[in-house]
Amino acid sequence: MTRLRVGAAVLNQTPLDWAGNAANIRTAIAEARALGVTVLCLPELCVTGYGCEDAFQAPGVQEAALAVLAELLPETRGLVVSLGLPLVHRNGIFNTACLVADGRILGFVAKQHLAGDGLHYEPRWFKPWPAGVRSTVTIAGAAYPLGDLAFEVGGVRLGFEICEDAWVANRPGATLAAHGVDVVLNPSASHFAFDKIDIRRRFVLEGSRAFSAAYVYANLVGCEAGRVLYDGGAMVAAAGQLLAAGPRFTYRDAHVTAAVVDLAATRLAQHRSASARPALGPEADAYFVSAEFAFPPLAPEPPAALVAPAVWEASARRKDEEFARAVALGLFDYMRKSRARGFVLSLSGGADSAACAVLVHLMTVFGVSELGWEAYLAKLPHLPALGALAGDARAVTGGLLTCAYQATRHSGAVTREAARAVAEETGACFHALDVDALVEGYKALVAGAIGRPLDWGHDDVALQNIQARVRAPGIWLLANLQGGLLLTTSNRSEAAVGYATMDGDTAGGLAPIGGIDKAFLRAWLVRLEAEGLTGVPRMPALGLVNRQAPTAELRPAAHHQTDEDDLMPYPVLDAIERAAIRDKLAPLAVHQRMLAAFGDRHAAPMLARWVERFFRLWCQNQWKRERYAPSFHLDDENLDPKTWCRFPILSGNFERELAALRAAVLASPEAPSRP
Repeated sequence: MTRLRVGAAVLNQTPLDWAGNAANIRTAIAEARALGVTVLCLPELCVTGYGCEDAFQAPGVQEAALAVLAELLPETRGLVVSLGLPLVHRNGIFNTACLVADGRILGFVAKQHLAGDGLHYEPRWFKPWPAGVRSTVTIAGAAYPLGDLAFEVGGVRLGFEICEDAWVANRPGATLAAHGVDVVLNPSASHFAFDKIDIRRRFVLEGSRAFSAAYVYANLVGCEAGRVLYDGGAMVAAAGQLLAAGPRFTYRDAHVTAAVVDLAATRLAQHRSASARPALGPEADAYFVSAEFAFPPLAPEPPAALVAPAVWEASARRKDEEFARAVALGLFDYMRKSRARGFVLSLSGGADSAACAVLVHLMTVFGVSELGWEAYLAKLPHLPALGALAGDARAVTGGLLTCAYQATRHSGAVTREAARAVAEETGACFHALDVDALVEGYKALVAGAIGRPLDWGHDDVALQNIQARVRAPGIWLLANLQGGLLLTTSNRSEAAVGYATMDGDTAGGLAPIGGIDKAFLRAWLVRLEAEGLTGVPRMPALGLVNRQAPTAELRPAAHHQTDEDDLMPYPVLDAIERAAIRDKLAPLAVHQRMLAAFGDRHAAPMLARWVERFFRLWCQNQWKRERYAPSFHLDDENLDPKTWCRFPILSGNFERELAALRAAVLASPEAPSRP
């Protein structure tokens, strides 16, 4: 056997959903069989789901995983399949890939390098397996090999790099190459981040070249556990060339990407490599678990077996497309897995809420474009009424999204009309509510209690906040009546400085744009208005949103309130946030970077005031970030303290560092002269 068809699956799994996860695995195996695949790689921890968190430590979870594995064994007749699950050995829990051939367990490879940075907490649950160590584990009275090992199945040598194993300098693939492995399987659970697909593609291609082997990369897809998104993107490569690439952000529960690999060619590359140093001796011989397996003759190429990356992948606007497709798929999965009856949104007429409405609409546009109406609606069996709306994406959005514009005396006609236009553009159900009487009632109630009237000179922030808070009960009531999920519209820029009213505009169960900065979001809406997206026509109604300066619209109109007057220009805010939080620079170093970036537009003292404002607001508002609704992780600049960016709720507020900044600015030639 020198040529065989291999497959990499992407699966949309859910933690601890034993029946659903097993069904998706069965679907992938059946699809692989139909494609003529004989070696199939499934994603990391696909049996349990990757995001089980502390439930991995529960004995019942480990037992259920082994029971499901046993149930799946008959499905693998005539195939070689890898399945991921946690495995207990000597009181340690290990993240393993189980290789199964023709219905028989051959052994378990344990992950050597655990992901423990950013949103990953694998060392909390798993132990890293030491390189070069092999053992045995007993399951239901039978002993199986476990550890750092490879397999020789029917004359084909198979080895593993499990997700993080491929991201480190000392990749296990080097050991696999020394043992002459033909095919490297990489079962992964690699979360989505902007442009991350490029990094994965590089290590897959380089692995196939450097190891002189075929490389098969599998991944999860969709919103698995709530905050983390997966984009799929299965790949098969050999000799440094990409043979097949699967779709990203698919709405299917399972998808297999297949390709034919020529083992004679990869072995010849090993023969020719002057730098190759084959492992020899008894230890090398013991590295392999051998099993008989009769590979069938290579089946003819099935029609449309390979799926090329979508056209938008190569677009100069790929980030726009990735953002839209990642969040839209995340919303869809969150809705169906939580069995929410759609979404509810307080639509203000501004950029943030408009973006949320558009993203809900796009989840239907993208899903139906890929699946067709029948399959799309079949994934929402708890919403049977949608069947009557099939054929019209705007009508389906109306069945899934309810919006309300909630006016006070400070709300303007411009935002009211913008909100109505966005609802009409997307098809959302729209209500206009007047909550001013509720605001005035609370003001009178408290004024009577404290013995004085409230006024803008003394009570500015309190008077703004009560308007935002009064809007929460009504929109929650609509969400409860519909059985829908209330979306909150806070973005990352606002989260950084706490520019949001707790229990007001932060009310909700999910923050779909909580991981994206305001500057990008505004530019994204402008491009949707002018150009649309791949397969999505332009949305002219967004012009009513885009022509406005962002404003909370909580002060009287005479104040001409804007967000940037309250804070600072959003591009500056976002740049300070990246320098201070992502890059961990002290205030003085942040100021120097801002001078380099914005010194031609803003004076040094003003930039210094904005830097100081940012650091003070950042420290004061960590408690808010701890309370925000869950948001989707979109890049490595996330501020979510539960998955990415830890910071103390109480701190020293950078007093020493800010004093150094003020002293440096006063000493600079640009500083105003002292009286």
